[in-house]
Amino acid sequence: MTLKNILPLTLQSRLLLALCATALIQAILLGGYALQHLASSLEEQIGQRALQMAKGVATQPEVRIGVQQRNSRNLQKLAERIRLNSDARFVVIGTIDGIRLSHPVPERIGKAMKGGDNYRALKLGESYVSKAVGTLGPSIRGKTPILDERGEIIGLVSVGYMLDNVSMTIYRYQASIIVAIFVGLIFSVLAALRITSYFKKAIFGLEPEQIARLFQEYDATLESVREGIIAVNTEGTIITFNPEAVRLFGLTEGESLKGKHLSDILPDSTMLSLLETREPQFDREIYRNNNVLVANRIPIFDGDTPVGVVSSFRLKDELDMVSQRLTQSEQYAQTLRSQTHEYANKLNTIAGLIELGANKQALELISSETQAQQALIHLLVNAVEDPVLSGCIIGKFNRAREMGLNLILDDESTVGALPKHIKPEQIITVLGNLLDNAYEASLKTQATSIYLSMTDIGKDIIIEVEDRGPGISTEVEQQIFTQGYSSKDEGGHGWGLYLAKQIVTLLEGSIQISKPNEGGTRITLFLPKELKNKSHTPTAYREVRD
Repeated sequence: MTLKNILPLTLQSRLLLALCATALIQAILLGGYALQHLASSLEEQIGQRALQMAKGVATQPEVRIGVQQRNSRNLQKLAERIRLNSDARFVVIGTIDGIRLSHPVPERIGKAMKGGDNYRALKLGESYVSKAVGTLGPSIRGKTPILDERGEIIGLVSVGYMLDNVSMTIYRYQASIIVAIFVGLIFSVLAALRITSYFKKAIFGLEPEQIARLFQEYDATLESVREGIIAVNTEGTIITFNPEAVRLFGLTEGESLKGKHLSDILPDSTMLSLLETREPQFDREIYRNNNVLVANRIPIFDGDTPVGVVSSFRLKDELDMVSQRLTQSEQYAQTLRSQTHEYANKLNTIAGLIELGANKQALELISSETQAQQALIHLLVNAVEDPVLSGCIIGKFNRAREMGLNLILDDESTVGALPKHIKPEQIITVLGNLLDNAYEASLKTQATSIYLSMTDIGKDIIIEVEDRGPGISTEVEQQIFTQGYSSKDEGGHGWGLYLAKQIVTLLEGSIQISKPNEGGTRITLFLPKELKNKSHTPTAYREVRD
């Protein structure tokens, strides 16, 4: 069992203990050093004070004359006067032989000086500070020789401070330092409480284990999301990304974007403009790596201050693919329904003719029924190489017959193999939506024929759909390819032509609307067999704006 299990401390408690322990260790180390340094400094200062006083006494003429004459009476008065006017414990004047000529205790005058520390002053002529035990007890002494007119040593002066008094002075200063250390320690504890409380609040009260688990979940989420995700700070530096973003940008797998500037990846991006507008952007289309991406961008706020922008994006083809599949499923269902309804009626009619014995008429009906279908199939086999496109046209042919319309395919139509950059599903989506709109327009004027022609002669694949409906006004021409626009009142419409336009734009093609002389609408689709812009590199980028 670990200490952590025995004492399950929170992050705040652990931080508080760590900060308090650090403050305590610093207080002990720094306080101990300060106290020791203070003690030694005070002793040194007191010793220097004693030495300076001794030098001052030794240079006085009265002292030199008194020592030469061994006039202890005058020297005693002078020494006592100096001692009483200072904080020194004793001022002792001695002869060259170490005999006292003055002393705070008069009875000890004339006796030898104690301590054994006079050699350097009397024999070597040095001035110094020493510690020794004299008749008054342990003391710090300043000693200096007394010189005559010729510079000869004739005696010495010893000025001293008792060690117990020095210790009391040191303790007094040390006590103030200890109080300061204790106050500082209390302040450190209070500061630690404030810091840990703020830190706890900053991380939303989470423990380190919870943060680690959230990071793992966050990392796994980014890895699993099929959309590319990228986040930048206010300077435009990338701070978050996922592998899907690297893939969609056409970069090397495993390449790290973190720390790079946004302009290095998306040169013309307007992501940072959200820091000023503070408004999110949704469904913004951008062109990157020969693909159209649909991006959503949201500014990140710290309180009311924007601190960055996060963007998610995915291939528009994937979104279009969903719409295409829904459109294809709807078209397939309509084809099956029309075929079922139409052939059920024809079979019932044939069955009735047989029961009436009109076998000849039944055979003629069967022949007329299959003749148009076989003619269309024969034309498609010879003119259209892609079977998916042929199947779409057959389905739309049957759908038109169910609606009482006639889809007429130009006999000279021809479309070979589709270029690699054009997918059959894209052609089906575009053509299916154009034909559906032509059918609806024809029903409004009770016209019966819709005309379809296709050719790939030249540099473009050209598909033309023509109807005899009411036509399209100039105002409507500007809107029919807009997302959500529909002439129907009920909801759920307005996506077909928008989707067709987006696919054509992706394939670098164009759509033209014209008015035939006979009336109605002619929509011509141009799809280049080769992409004109071959200079796109994996870093090429632009935003698609309306």
